[in-house]
Amino acid sequence: MNATTQTEAVRGSTTTRTNRHDVEGITHMEDVVRNPIARWALVGLRYVLGFTFLWPFLDKLFGLGYGTPAENAWIDGGSPTTGFLTKNPAVVDGPFAGFFANFAGGIWDFLFMFSLLGIGVAFLTGAVLKIAAWGGALLMTLMYFAEFPLGRDGEGFTNPIFDSHWIEALALIVLAYTFSGDKLGLGRWWSRIVGSDSILR
Repeated sequence: MNATTQTEAVRGSTTTRTNRHDVEGITHMEDVVRNPIARWALVGLRYVLGFTFLWPFLDKLFGLGYGTPAENAWIDGGSPTTGFLTKNPAVVDGPFAGFFANFAGGIWDFLFMFSLLGIGVAFLTGAVLKIAAWGGALLMTLMYFAEFPLGRDGEGFTNPIFDSHWIEALALIVLAYTFSGDKLGLGRWWSRIVGSDSILR
């Protein structure tokens, strides 16, 4: 194949992709992430983050003994938010302890658990990623300020400003806006229902 033929083939491929995009009106993962290794890496990250949110939901719901003892299981009357906001030294010793203590127990248990479940399921299935990503970013922001390192003695901190909450929040946004749910997920099917630019995607 000579240079002219290769150029025409590339143009034809680009035209096909553009025409498909114009006809469907839907942007897919391969339109914004060209490298196949990068696409697989994003899918792997999507699954890891999805399970990162789903696991604490299950642990707190059933008291699996990892972060939540069996006697504190939510199904047995435990409070998922009370333990974190009123007994966790990282929160209690923080500068905003008094503020966040107001969010312990009651309706906040339901909102917190629903958030963990919704974000986890969304990223594992690859649908409703934008809402889940922004919701997850908000949750990570609140948890960051609940354990705010500045103003504390610094014990156990290697970085007084950035921690894993920032990484997870930004990763959620990146995964949503690179349409990572299209690969090994329900993203393509869901995008045909709600449209490419919908916040519901």
